[in-house]
Amino acid sequence: MILDSEQIQILLADDDVGFCDLLSEYLRSQGFDVTAVHDGLAAIEHAERGIYDLLVLDVMMPKADGFRVLERLRASHRIPVVMLTARGEDIDRIVGLELGADDYVPKPCNPRELAARLRAVLRRSQPNTAEQTVLRCGDIELTPASRTVRLSGQAIELTGAEFDVLRILIEDAGQVITKDDLSRRALNRRLGAFDRSIDMHISRLRQKLGPHADGNPRVRSVRNRGYLYVDPT
Repeated sequence: MILDSEQIQILLADDDVGFCDLLSEYLRSQGFDVTAVHDGLAAIEHAERGIYDLLVLDVMMPKADGFRVLERLRASHRIPVVMLTARGEDIDRIVGLELGADDYVPKPCNPRELAARLRAVLRRSQPNTAEQTVLRCGDIELTPASRTVRLSGQAIELTGAEFDVLRILIEDAGQVITKDDLSRRALNRRLGAFDRSIDMHISRLRQKLGPHADGNPRVRSVRNRGYLYVDPT
C-alpha cells in the first residue's frame, strides 16, 4: 500500500446515512476514496473483498454491531480498523481495543481529527522498505520492513498498533517504558486521562505471545510506571 491519500480506499460503516454523507464528503475533499455501507453484514461483505486500506466502523449498527464485525474480520483479516464510539462510553472503546481495533474516535467526531487519525493508523500499517533491520529478543523476531513477527519460527498475526507497541518494547527490552511514552512512540498521540488503549494492546499481545518458555511473563507491568519487556538472556 502506498500512503498517498489519492489511492487510499476507505470503507465507512455507519447506519446514520446523513452522518456518512457529511463525513464521506469531507474525506473525499482530502483525497480519500470512500465507500459507505449502513449495516454490519454489508460491512463484513465489503471488508472481506480485500480492496480497502482501512475500515471506519461504528459500534451501533443493524444486522451486526461493530463488535461482531470486528471479531469476524480479525479471525482472518489484518485490515486496520478505527472504531467510532459514543462519547463517554469507555466500555465501547475497551471492548473494541480488546477485539483488535487499531484506534478509536468518539462521536460526534471532528472530521479533521478523524482524517488525521486515519493517516496515523495507515502510516503505522504501511511497510517501510527502508527499515531492513531484524529485531530479535529471545524467541521473538520482528521484521519492520515487512511488519512481520515470528515466535519460535512461527508467524504471529498482529494488528498494526500491536506490532508497533511490541516493536517499541523490544527495542527497549529490559527497560521500563511509561504508558504515555508508548502511546506517543507507537500510536503517535498522547495518552488521555482515561485512555486504556495501551493496556488493551498489551493485553492482546500477552494473549498472542504467551509467557517465556520458562513460564515467566514476557511483558511485565511496573506499578505506577509502565511496562517492561523481559529480556530472557
